Amino acid sequence: MTALKAVASPDVAAADKDLPAVMHAIGEAARAAARTLALAQAEQKNAALAAMADAIRAGVPAILAANAEDVAEARANGVSGSFIDRLVLDEARVEAIAQGIDDVRAIADPVGQVTERWQRPNGMVIERVRVPLGVIAVIFESRPNVTADAGVLCLKSGNAVILRGGSDGFRSSTAIHACLAAGLREAGLPEAAISLVPTRDRAAVGLLLSGLEGNVDLIVPRGGKSLVERVEKEARVPVFAHLEGVNHIYVDHTARLDMAKSVVLNAKMRRTGVCGSAETLLVERAAAPTHLAPLVIALLDAGCEVRGDAEIARVDGRVKPATEADWSAEYLDAIIAVKLVDGEDAAIAHIDRYGSHHTDAIVSEDAAAAAKFLREVDSAIVLHNASTQFADGGEFGFGAEIGIATGKFHARGPVGVEQLTSFKYRIHGTGQIRP
Repeated sequence: MTALKAVASPDVAAADKDLPAVMHAIGEAARAAARTLALAQAEQKNAALAAMADAIRAGVPAILAANAEDVAEARANGVSGSFIDRLVLDEARVEAIAQGIDDVRAIADPVGQVTERWQRPNGMVIERVRVPLGVIAVIFESRPNVTADAGVLCLKSGNAVILRGGSDGFRSSTAIHACLAAGLREAGLPEAAISLVPTRDRAAVGLLLSGLEGNVDLIVPRGGKSLVERVEKEARVPVFAHLEGVNHIYVDHTARLDMAKSVVLNAKMRRTGVCGSAETLLVERAAAPTHLAPLVIALLDAGCEVRGDAEIARVDGRVKPATEADWSAEYLDAIIAVKLVDGEDAAIAHIDRYGSHHTDAIVSEDAAAAAKFLREVDSAIVLHNASTQFADGGEFGFGAEIGIATGKFHARGPVGVEQLTSFKYRIHGTGQIRP
């Protein structure tokens, strides 16, 4: 525990005094570590991951103590309940962090995998091989678990990572990072392979976005809309966009009511502050006589605020009026917008207009309708008869995720170890020359 405490107490004052120099040094060290990681054997990386999981489990008291300070400060600052839910850790959540590390360790190492191999008429053999991206900067807000998720995914995929967590979770992230650093040391890997920006100064974000003089290859923003917009506007290196989750559930007239209620309640209320939470419920007008009232009342009785137009308000006096802004809102809270639509085409059109291309679901017993929805809804994740809360790398079998990419280039959906690699071509010849 002595080593963990030493790592868990960065010299914040020194970092703030000459931040550009500190950040440049972090970038250079990460670049050097990336070269080491790119050549590291799977066994060495797995040894580091095993040691990290052990350190997390041994460090529960220190992690929870640090988190308690963060939560107390956040509450004193009057932040919302949904924000607190994203920030707070307990023994079960810390164990989930450790289990996530174990899950990532069990995944096959992607680095060096030959994904394609073919022979040309001239006898040359061409291979496409997975390689790391290099140095990844991850900028995130309020979720301390991202410290571990991002760190171990980058390590497994052979990338160095620079983590810049939210100021609200600074102590928690520092305590978790201490465990990751201990695992790297135990396995003989450079601690700079997973670096944590040792300051709350927001100027550090701008320096990361500049690329740290060519030392950052990719930026992953994981947070609210304002953070993502800033990153996409200011970044001088490529970005994996993780936009807000304006997620929909469409219930048609063939849906089993018991399934629809279960899926809708889970999608909205399991954890309202996650990006996979449903924010809008669309009900086919033909289903209104049988499905609308039970679904709305179930949500209200579960403590969810329901917003809708006059048609929805007639269901229950507790329904609040919806405005145009509600259809594109990411509440991240126990609030949902509800609307009747004239069939599947109208539902798809609504999702296309107001959604964020993150995660959308249909509840239906009509196979053709489900196939149409899965085909035509242009989102990173589309589900049939399942909760939107499955928008999670762990649920995909990725062990963890660095975020949900909502763009269309290179990676889309949960970004796991494979998505954190690129590729190169290896060509084997026997003396061929080009005529």
